[in-house]
Amino acid sequence: MNRITQKLQEDKKILSIYFSAGYPNLNDTVQMIQDLEKNGVDLIEIGLPFSDPLADGPTIQASSTTALHNGMTTQILFDQLKNIRESVKIPLIIMGYFNPMLQYGVEAFCQKCAEIGIDGLIIPDLPVDVYADEYKAIFEKYGLINVFLITPQTSEERIRFIDSVSNGFIYMVSSASVTGSQAGFGDTQETYFERIADMNLKNPQIVGFGISNKETFNQATKYAKGAIIGSAFIKHLAENGSGKIAEFVGEIR
Repeated sequence: MNRITQKLQEDKKILSIYFSAGYPNLNDTVQMIQDLEKNGVDLIEIGLPFSDPLADGPTIQASSTTALHNGMTTQILFDQLKNIRESVKIPLIIMGYFNPMLQYGVEAFCQKCAEIGIDGLIIPDLPVDVYADEYKAIFEKYGLINVFLITPQTSEERIRFIDSVSNGFIYMVSSASVTGSQAGFGDTQETYFERIADMNLKNPQIVGFGISNKETFNQATKYAKGAIIGSAFIKHLAENGSGKIAEFVGEIR
């Protein structure tokens, strides 16, 4: 069974952390993953930096730019992660845009992920119908879960289609904006979270965009299985380096 599926079956709210591979320094990736697991994070999204990250807010864009300047590439990330399963047990997801995967070769990319022990991919700019028609069989061949995003504007018909082709969780974007932390969620977002919960989808939902502290984590997980923190963690790294991960995670839990 895929590690993501196993984790989702646990009777707990999932805390997922996103960071850009190669940030703050090129060779921080493995240590970062190990430290996040050691401090109780349930799932990690490893950002594959890209030069034109359409859905990312300024914080994640800046970390991607730094990582690219540091020399991070798809191949370097794979090289860094080649022995990751000797020390890390929790699910690992690579989140990135489709262009670098296409350049690498979609099947070659998936095969490499499977060899390393990557459990899934999040590709914001790969349309679900294109995935279903052209790539689903490849992902399944290598045991990879593909995670799709929904927003408050996504139609019920499309949400149900996404649910039908998914076999992990649905990434529920909290608002229609780019990534970034915020003070809290309002009534509109709360209504959205409740509306999706009432659809009784077969795949659990994990909320992303706008989660930055214990309050927003608890708000996001009132109706959902878990929440993803990205920008707030990267800001923490920018201010404190990678040495105070325990402090950050402790404030969420």
